[in-house]
Amino acid sequence: MMRALEAKDVFALSPVMPVVTLENAASAGPLARALLAGGIKTLEIALRTPASLDAIRVAAAEAPELVVGAGTVLTEADLEAAIEAGARYALSPGATPALLRAGRGAPIPLAPGIATASEIMLGYEHGYTCFKFFPAEALGGPSALKQLGAPLASARFCPTGGIGPEAVSKYLALPNVVCVGGSWVAPADKIAAGDWAAIESLARKAASFAR
Repeated sequence: MMRALEAKDVFALSPVMPVVTLENAASAGPLARALLAGGIKTLEIALRTPASLDAIRVAAAEAPELVVGAGTVLTEADLEAAIEAGARYALSPGATPALLRAGRGAPIPLAPGIATASEIMLGYEHGYTCFKFFPAEALGGPSALKQLGAPLASARFCPTGGIGPEAVSKYLALPNVVCVGGSWVAPADKIAAGDWAAIESLARKAASFAR
């Protein structure tokens, strides 16, 4: 299927992909604008709260230049709901054969989550080469990705999970890592406080990392 964006294009948008869980959809607009002002071009909104789908709608409407995606997509129904809400890509913490099949037929790209070589190989069988490596730090971090890259050289990753700004450069130095997912760019306390200037500053730092 030809799409406007593929997963590799999404991964290449920014060196750091902000990952957020929003309790209030109204915060999505100013958050999106703060990220854009800081030079970040994408945002992953996790489907973990009742406000998540509305937050995707708001962010996409109020900051159309930002490429908004849905995270924590666990089922085909989640994927369909994310598409209906205006998400332009989807990520999952893992993958099932049913979700992998649904992703191949979807109008937006899906980056399935993997933790092992076998899961990457299953992704290969379904036509995937771009994956979310999750939970990255718990799985061994850059060292694990370096080891996986030797036998599985065509796989490309967005590692996410426990990654702080001090570790970003270590991941981005690997040839199989295109971007890094991080919740530190838009912390929950800054969102709750409406401190958009602080988030813009963190976004600027995230956008400055060299791949």
